[in-house]
Amino acid sequence: MKLIICLTGMPGAGKSTVARSFTNSCFQVLSMGDVIRREAERLGVKPTDENLGRIMLDLRNKYGRGAVANLIVREIKDDKRHVIIDGLRNMEEVDILRKYGIVKILAIHAPKEKRLFYIKERKRSDAPTDIEEFEARDRRELEVGLGEAISYADSIIMNDSSIEELERKAHEVVERWKSNEH
Repeated sequence: MKLIICLTGMPGAGKSTVARSFTNSCFQVLSMGDVIRREAERLGVKPTDENLGRIMLDLRNKYGRGAVANLIVREIKDDKRHVIIDGLRNMEEVDILRKYGIVKILAIHAPKEKRLFYIKERKRSDAPTDIEEFEARDRRELEVGLGEAISYADSIIMNDSSIEELERKAHEVVERWKSNEH
């Protein structure tokens, strides 16, 4: 059965960094955030934090809390590889993904100050411009169920040193899960 590893954590914790480290492996790597960014593009909306947040909330209000997982499932159905999903937000998404494989949740945690630094460094169009926007984004993420998803994690790793160390920790956990799947 397909192994679906969902990366979760607060914005800027290191989920995308971990996901990118698996791109040349036996995993299909997908991003929940990319699904939202594609939706913004389809709607002709500028991908700012406010707009992407609104689109995410609108999708979930209209189609349920698992709406983004339903969109990402289209991309995993026909691929035989294991999957890494960057950006799990709630347990309803897990329920949907469980129909397609064995789901494991890997939470990534980083201190608030480091997360703010990382977000600014990646220079995406949706980066908060100040601490108030950063904290508002955190609150929005928690409102859609992120805290619960983190609390149900099968493993939690701390992002408090180097990128290499973060990637090493993540690969160690994933290899353990892969070896225990049969």
